[in-house]
Amino acid sequence: MELPILKGRGAQVNPPNRFESLRIEADAEEIADLVAVQTQYFLDATKQIIAENDSPDVGFAHSVNPYRGCSHGCIYCYARPTHEYLGFSAGLDFESKIMVKKDAADLLRRELSSAKYQPVPLTFSGVTDCYQPIERKLQLTRSCLRVLADFRNPTGIITKSHLITRDIDLLAELARHSAAVALVSITTLNADLAAKMEPRAAAPRFRLDAVRQLAAAKIPVGIMMAPIIPGLTDHEIPAVLAAAAEAGAQYAGYTALRLPFAVKDLFADWLDRHFPDRKEKVLNRIRSLRGGKLNDPNFGSRMRGEGVWADQLRSVFALAKRRARLDNPFPVLSTAAFQKAQLTLW
Repeated sequence: MELPILKGRGAQVNPPNRFESLRIEADAEEIADLVAVQTQYFLDATKQIIAENDSPDVGFAHSVNPYRGCSHGCIYCYARPTHEYLGFSAGLDFESKIMVKKDAADLLRRELSSAKYQPVPLTFSGVTDCYQPIERKLQLTRSCLRVLADFRNPTGIITKSHLITRDIDLLAELARHSAAVALVSITTLNADLAAKMEPRAAAPRFRLDAVRQLAAAKIPVGIMMAPIIPGLTDHEIPAVLAAAAEAGAQYAGYTALRLPFAVKDLFADWLDRHFPDRKEKVLNRIRSLRGGKLNDPNFGSRMRGEGVWADQLRSVFALAKRRARLDNPFPVLSTAAFQKAQLTLW
C-alpha cells in the first residue's frame, strides 16, 4: 500500500512527546483522510530574547530567535525535539504550531541598552529560521535588525529564505562596520528533492539569487550545505559549491545529517514515503557516520561524523571548496563600532 503524503509538509505524523505519558496515535485511515494541516500561531511571552549556549561545536555563543517552531518543514531539522519542551510533538506540530515572540525587538533594545551588556555577535536562526513565511507579515526579524543597526551590534544570519533580501539595507549598513555576515543554507540544487525535503523553504534557485543579491550589496555572504545527507545529497557537493561561487559566495561550510530523538523516526518515515528504494542505503550510510547508530550526540563528532565515510565527506568537500575558490576563512565580526542607542518606550 502506498503511504499517503500531506502536501506542503515535511513530517507526515506527530510522534509521541517523550516528556508526556499520555499518547494519542492516529490510525492509517485517519492520516489518509487529512487533506491539509493549517499553521497556527501562538504568542510567546518570553522575557529575554538573547539566548546563550556553551556548545563547543556550534560556532556561536549568543543567538536571537524570534520564532519557536518553523513552518519551512525541513524533515531533517535537528531543532524539532525542542518543540517537545512546549508540550508539542516534534512532527507536524513543529511546523504547524509556531510560537511568535512579538516583543522581540523591544526586548532586544532593552537588553542591549543595559549597563551590564557587553557587545557580542548575535546569531539569528540559531535554532529555527528567522525568515520563515510568517516573517513576511510580522517583520519581527527586520525590527530586530533595525535595533542592531541602531547599536551597530554585529550579527550573523543563516537562512533558507529569499526573504533575507528584503533586509539588505540594514545588513549593508551593519556590513560597513564589519558587523554583518549572511549564510544561505543550500542542501541541494534539485528542486523536486528540495520540495519534498524542505517543502516551505525557498527553491534552490531563489537561495542562489539571495546569495547573488547579498554579494552585490557588499555583504559578506557564504553558504552552508547543512546538512549533507549521505546517500541522497552527498553527490551534489561539487555542483552546489560551484553554483554558490558563481552567485558570489565567498565562504562555505557543511554539517553531516544528525537525527536526534524523534527526528530519527520522522526521517525514516519520510524515506518510506518518498524514497523507499533508497531508504536502507541512506540509513546505513548514516550509521556508518555515527558509530553504527542513527545519531551521535557527542560534541566534536556530531556535526561531521566519524569513520571512513566521514573522512570521505570531509575530503570531497575540501577539494570542491578549493576548486570553487570558497576556501576563504569565515569573517570575524567586529564590535568596535558598537554604540549605545537611546532607549525608546514606544
